[in-house]
Amino acid sequence: MELTGAEIFVRCLRDEGVEYVFGYPGGASLHIYDALYKQDAVKHILTRHEQGAAHAADGYARSSGKPGVALVTSGPGVTNTVTGIATAYMDSIPIVVFSGQVATSLIGNDAFQEVDAVGITRPCVKHNFLVKDVKDLAATIKKAFYIATTGRPGPVLVDIPKDVTACKTEYHYPKEIALRSYAPVTKGHSGQIRKAVDLIVQAKRPMVYTGGGVILGEGSKPLTELVRLLGYPCTNTLMGLGGFPATDPLFVGMLGMHGTYEANMAMHECDVLVAIGARFDDRVTGDLAKFCPHARTVHVDIDPASISKNVPVEIPIVGSVAAVLKEMIKLVKDSKTRVDKAALQAWWKQIDEWRSLGCLKYEHSDKVIKPQAVIEKLHELTAGGAFITSDVGQHQMWTAQFYKFDKPRRWINSGGLGTMGFGLPAAIGAQFAHPGETVVCVTGEASIQMCIQELSTCKQYSLPIKIVNLNNRYMGMVRQWQEFFYDRRYSHSYMDALPDFIKLAESYGHVGMQIDKPADVEGALKEALKLKDRLVFMDFITDQTENVYPMIAAGKGQHEMQLSPCHRGATSERELA
Repeated sequence: MELTGAEIFVRCLRDEGVEYVFGYPGGASLHIYDALYKQDAVKHILTRHEQGAAHAADGYARSSGKPGVALVTSGPGVTNTVTGIATAYMDSIPIVVFSGQVATSLIGNDAFQEVDAVGITRPCVKHNFLVKDVKDLAATIKKAFYIATTGRPGPVLVDIPKDVTACKTEYHYPKEIALRSYAPVTKGHSGQIRKAVDLIVQAKRPMVYTGGGVILGEGSKPLTELVRLLGYPCTNTLMGLGGFPATDPLFVGMLGMHGTYEANMAMHECDVLVAIGARFDDRVTGDLAKFCPHARTVHVDIDPASISKNVPVEIPIVGSVAAVLKEMIKLVKDSKTRVDKAALQAWWKQIDEWRSLGCLKYEHSDKVIKPQAVIEKLHELTAGGAFITSDVGQHQMWTAQFYKFDKPRRWINSGGLGTMGFGLPAAIGAQFAHPGETVVCVTGEASIQMCIQELSTCKQYSLPIKIVNLNNRYMGMVRQWQEFFYDRRYSHSYMDALPDFIKLAESYGHVGMQIDKPADVEGALKEALKLKDRLVFMDFITDQTENVYPMIAAGKGQHEMQLSPCHRGATSERELA
């Protein structure tokens, strides 16, 4: 029996196990939308903007481990997804974006709502396709999901002309696919792994540095087992939070520009650095010339292009994080060389001295709400078990610092691209992936307005998301940089003419609260969390002058941190001694 391209599209999604498609219809995709209407196996979620659809698919993927799917039309439909595609690309998130396209006979003729979707997205996708023949559609969709989810994950775009969705052919969805030019390595080189373990167990001042690859590669359990087996200190990147339990005493906090003093100092002073699923990005390394000057480095990553890209590596291991970690555990247990307990004890004594500084402490107030206090109370009341999405800025960093993630896939934020507007639609995706769980979007008054129309999506689908808006009436991180590096010239960072967020939330049919007294923070959060079936928008009026500390300024090394005024303005280990 022959099916139209649109019917084949829906059958492919069904056979791929796709449950939700986040999208927005238009002329070039109407055949597909008609086919969606005629079935109920694949559920379509109507967002209010195509950027929201891409972010929702992204949030679904990050929180579930399954690929997210978005469907948009041609022209402005697909161009509106580019920010969402780039966001997923920078953080290696598996999403498949399907875009309608003008008929094949019109491609290149500047037809109505025509853009070169393949050309526009090429720099920010793992791969993309233009389907020109309906006979190729099913196999192309299979390839798209395979490429998006294997190796180093990433977004894949499939551009489908309207006439392709109307033409008919026999349906066959391949069970497996093989691509001659694409064969990602999964098993690490045994000789390299053995060399790495030999170096690791001989370390005097070891450091385990892990990134988002541990979470994406389902490596959290073996990582935790390995770190506890060795007794070594472990730090996570912003994207890796939850990959190792934050409440474990071996965890020394997040590292990098706004990481803890103990994590950054331990990185700077370590003699063996074990990097797992991390890419040595600039927010972690600071000045590359000063990065880990004493360390011999082991780097485990699924992507060979990431190894030695920014930092020279002594022992590279290309392979699946989970598989490599499991082999490391076996070798450590079988190794005749034992960890130098005396050296490790001395190393921990030094780390505990750095830790005793309490680099995250801040001045509490009973007059103005401190944003850190809101996150601490949120963590307490949710017992660290919520799915937390965030936008980008100070609120993102405070959440990373003060919400202790003990499990992977609970922290959902835009790390690489730093996309304002990500938080709310990502929370939509996470809520669909986990309908019975608490999903909280931590945002700021600048970020939330970028995709605030998705409050309408939340109403349509009765999503009980809790929004924590840390409202300091500034683009907070921009203001902080202007304070530090631009002599307090706050050029266009003050958020004037803000809406009444309570009335706005209520106009969408949600619950709105404004909280401006520290004494009311706990009560508001408790009340919101009790409303299991309602979206609650909490507008916390916070201290405008609060900054994120510690901070490593551009051009500085990991050991050159600026600490809060609570530490007398000291900026280095020597000054703190």
